[in-house]
Amino acid sequence: MRCRRRSDPHGDAGAVTVEAALALGALVLVTAAAVAAVAAVGAGVRCADAARELVRQAARGDVERGRAAVAALAPSGAESELRIEGDTVAASVRARPVRLLPVTVGASAVAVLEPGAGASGAGGPGGAAGDGPSGTGFPSGARPTGPVGTR
Repeated sequence: MRCRRRSDPHGDAGAVTVEAALALGALVLVTAAAVAAVAAVGAGVRCADAARELVRQAARGDVERGRAAVAALAPSGAESELRIEGDTVAASVRARPVRLLPVTVGASAVAVLEPGAGASGAGGPGGAAGDGPSGTGFPSGARPTGPVGTR
């Protein structure tokens, strides 16, 4: 009489394949979640940079330059909002970093209008008006020296 082995190699046929498929699926899911989390953090940082630049430019009276900065800095498909109320400027930028997930990241920034910067922010009359005729915010003919945008 033969003794039957407990671990029959033919009785568990395919079990290892199923376990490997489940493990591989879980690994792919965890990796996708990690990539989405990194994308969300990166998009949040880009939204914060864009909101900060938009509010800074708007506070100086140059809204168009701020909007151009948002287009350059924010993630693709981002939405920006600018509010000028009294002597404060508030901006918010929102984006969906992973289109398949209903996750929205965003940032906001607030600044005080600089003296001489008008509420319209168009750069013309009522915009970034200074003493000079060009509407640059600087006295007649006066311009800052050195690289622009370094503070």
